Amino acid sequence: MRLWPALAALLLITACGPATSQDVPVNAEDVMFVQMMVPHHRQGIEIAKVGAARATTPEFKTLTAAIANTQQDEVEMMLRWLHSWDQPLTPAAGAHDHHGGMPQTDVKRVQALKKSKNFEYDLLNLLIAHQGDAVRMAAAEVAGGANPAVQKWAGQVQDSRKGQIAIMTDLLKR
Repeated sequence: MRLWPALAALLLITACGPATSQDVPVNAEDVMFVQMMVPHHRQGIEIAKVGAARATTPEFKTLTAAIANTQQDEVEMMLRWLHSWDQPLTPAAGAHDHHGGMPQTDVKRVQALKKSKNFEYDLLNLLIAHQGDAVRMAAAEVAGGANPAVQKWAGQVQDSRKGQIAIMTDLLKR
């Protein structure tokens, strides 16, 4: 008798889960965008964690915590999409070279940030560049993707990251 509620819950969760590739269109642009955004987000999370560890003002602590939390949730969503499409979580080596590759934040810049003497200024500049890359990547998905959910989310990425860039640009002026 106790199994029925658990079974009912499992069925509801399954019914509310992501659509399969047979239910919605998915093209190579959708797959490439998601495969590229997962490591890009992970880089953003790493930068934000450095920011949270070294930030001294409440504004910077809040900003970096929000970026890390949001991007972690988005990584999990993107991985669910790739699984539901039966696609690899990462592209084959060189698979996206003809698209100019993925904008990456140089590992050396992240390491330098950890030791920066002008930390909050350097953090803002690094995050502005990083979020600007996300805006450009999302624009390509909006222009060429086929999956409505991914395209909608890419539009949200453009808007939210542009908003973050505006906030960070204002912080730089202080």
